[in-house]
Amino acid sequence: MSAVCGYIALAALIFGKWRPVQTMFACLLFGFAEAISLQMQGVIPHVRVEYIQIIPYVLTMIVLAGFIGASRAPRALGLPYKKEE
Repeated sequence: MSAVCGYIALAALIFGKWRPVQTMFACLLFGFAEAISLQMQGVIPHVRVEYIQIIPYVLTMIVLAGFIGASRAPRALGLPYKKEE
């Protein structure tokens, strides 16, 4: 479970367009989807639990595939920080 949450966190960062406040709202959206999937287990009869558990992951794919514009990473991403003296 923890390995998959890393991919959702990366998707939230991309969906938030690398800005802290937007990324926070994206994390809240994906967390809400996770909470809904946990609460819905056993509530809807005749629906398998596996189908309810995939709600956050399907939402992640839909958001990344459909609602992303030009999301570009910062230019300095991956470069080591050199302190100026």
